[in-house]
Amino acid sequence: MPKCPSHICALIPTYNNAGTLADVLRRTYHFVEGIIVVNDGSTDGTQQVLQDADMPLHVVQLPVNRGKGYALREGFRKAKRLGFTHVITLDSDGQHLPEQIPALTDLSLMHPKAIIVGSRTLAGKDINAGSLFANKFSNFWFTVQTGLRLPDTQSGMRVYPLEALHGLNFITARYEAELELLVWAAWANVKIMPCPIDVFYPPQEERVSHFKPAKDFTRISLLNTVLCLLALIYGLPRRYWRSIYFGILVLLVVVPFVIVSIVYDVLKGLSIPVRDNYHRLFSNICRLLIALMPPGSRVKRLPKITDTTPAVYIANHNSLLDTLAMMSVNPKVVILSRRWVCNHPLFGIIARTADFPSADEGVDVLLDELKPLIEDGYSLLIFPEGSRSRDGRLASFHAGAFYIAQKLKLPVQPFLLHNFYEALSHNEFRLGKAKMTVDMMPLLSQQDVGLANYRQLAIKMHNEYLKLLKSC
Repeated sequence: MPKCPSHICALIPTYNNAGTLADVLRRTYHFVEGIIVVNDGSTDGTQQVLQDADMPLHVVQLPVNRGKGYALREGFRKAKRLGFTHVITLDSDGQHLPEQIPALTDLSLMHPKAIIVGSRTLAGKDINAGSLFANKFSNFWFTVQTGLRLPDTQSGMRVYPLEALHGLNFITARYEAELELLVWAAWANVKIMPCPIDVFYPPQEERVSHFKPAKDFTRISLLNTVLCLLALIYGLPRRYWRSIYFGILVLLVVVPFVIVSIVYDVLKGLSIPVRDNYHRLFSNICRLLIALMPPGSRVKRLPKITDTTPAVYIANHNSLLDTLAMMSVNPKVVILSRRWVCNHPLFGIIARTADFPSADEGVDVLLDELKPLIEDGYSLLIFPEGSRSRDGRLASFHAGAFYIAQKLKLPVQPFLLHNFYEALSHNEFRLGKAKMTVDMMPLLSQQDVGLANYRQLAIKMHNEYLKLLKSC
């Protein structure tokens, strides 16, 4: 089993879990060589377990129990002194499965500046009603305080980039500090991403729990009260100022453009040839919005195609901003959309006026729709993944784009979009800091496309995108 990269270490805070600690350490060592254990004032046989461990450990001893939040903070400091850049945390009670470490670290390698939060699969698990309520309670207030939806804010299995934690302070020192840390990180515009994980819950009689319902729930309620007040005067304005600015900008630009689109749609109905003029206007509007994006959220590299030779454009699909960027590349482009886009109350009139074809009509109808557009010099943009990525990973490519290129005897022009997910991801409407780029990849000529098996070509291009995204 391959180890995690050397810049990632495991951090395991422990308090009176001697019965499970040895097994957790052994299984963790299969995946991570650097392991930091914070012994938070344990009074059972924990010290002996650590002494008997047959693996190298970095142990932080706390003379008395200070709480999980305090233990994590000491562990982060130790990791930084040892030269690690990322820390994966897991509990010592056996609930978190070390076998899930690769899933979290793989996502962390794709998004090294993000906090990766393990989202536990709770369906079918033997969990008491109080714990389920506490989880939903925390998720609700986290959304209120940050505007970000996370499926499991109480999961302690996470990957932290230590750089992102710089300057973040804990108000609390016990287990609710993990929730607090997520809130402060969200306010500091640190990307927070969920990653599905499985967990193990032993029978109720075998569990060791340090949760004191009345005392801890009161402390969580007080913390949420403080965080809600801070969210109003500090957290939400800091987190969303870019989104507010860009949202106002979009309304000021898009609403008049919708009105103009209605006029153009009427002219089209009168058989007046306005398509080219409308597409040039559409492309210029997209370029204007991109140029006016707030500092820290700019597209640093955006090609502009002047050659009007028709082609099938393909691109990876991470964000709503992808369409904005790709419509800026070439005004003579139509986007393969879904029926709901054309029926959208705001954007539907734009899609219809721009003659965006629908993928829901069936391939034969679609090809007949596309032929006059291609003859008029228009290219077709298709996102081979089909829908936006939910976690920034590149999904499998559908073969439809390459089939259409073969049938219409067109070359395929691939584009690589980078960092768009970091700017605006699927699970939140927040414009984050990102240096976005759009790069043209080598053209696949009409001959190359025509001679290839279109399904194999889809797999080949998917692998090419994966290789390039890993090297970025």
